[in-house]
Amino acid sequence: MGNILLGLVPALMWGIQPLVMQKIGGKTTNQQMGMAMGTLLFSIGVILIHQPQAWTMNLIVSSLACGIIWSLGQINQIKGFHLMGVSKAMPISTGTQLIGTSLVGILYFHEWDKSMQYLLGITALILIIIGVAFTAFQESQTNQTNETVNMKKGFLILLLSSAAFVLYAVIPRLANVNGWDAVFPQAIGMFLGSLLFCSFEKSPNLFGKKSLQNILTGLIFAVANIAMMLSNEKNGVAIGFTLSQMNVVISTLGGVLILKEAKTSKELKYTLIGVLLVAAGGILIGLTKAP
Repeated sequence: MGNILLGLVPALMWGIQPLVMQKIGGKTTNQQMGMAMGTLLFSIGVILIHQPQAWTMNLIVSSLACGIIWSLGQINQIKGFHLMGVSKAMPISTGTQLIGTSLVGILYFHEWDKSMQYLLGITALILIIIGVAFTAFQESQTNQTNETVNMKKGFLILLLSSAAFVLYAVIPRLANVNGWDAVFPQAIGMFLGSLLFCSFEKSPNLFGKKSLQNILTGLIFAVANIAMMLSNEKNGVAIGFTLSQMNVVISTLGGVLILKEAKTSKELKYTLIGVLLVAAGGILIGLTKAP
């Protein structure tokens, strides 16, 4: 029971992270820099209790690259939140990441070699695609033009974000580095990447009051990341990964109930159906990872 509760920690933390971020507020750059600073602070604590056996060039370069790629994914996900709202953006972001990581696993790592894995996996991808489509549903309204523009722009931005997050997940595996060893250099890459990408934004105000307040969101992300590694060790990747995907349910419902994101009754119904389909797809993908 304790291991299952541990496995739910990433879902809870990643689920509330965008809600806390939007409640704190600030510009995209404030939220991005706050996350990066919070993650860096947490990683300093990790490095004090866990030192890599050797600081190899492979570990340093791959971890820094991973962190920089994460910052590209995160800043665009935040932009998606501002354009579409958390309750629409999060299922799309989660769904497209699940599709991307699954395709990389199939095509590059050849993870699926059994007929049952293909059956579960293809069913999962279909469910996720349908779920994302349901989540993106908009009912015709007088302000539809502006909302439609934001939806299209937000969807493209989230695709870029998800592509970066997929790379973020794949790079450590390609480089064959230990997740614990990568935490500190990865966080440095996140901080440097955030400085870089935020500098392209208008009046970035990198270290303003809202940036400092958003350090909390970075700490939440870092706790989820560590809990995910611990869960995978205790529960195995199949269960750990599956449980973590429940974050999409928390963030989507939170967007509606806590952030009070406006939806018609029909849009709410479609969103709930969509998020359940995405979550179901995530569970099935988790089953394909079972030994």
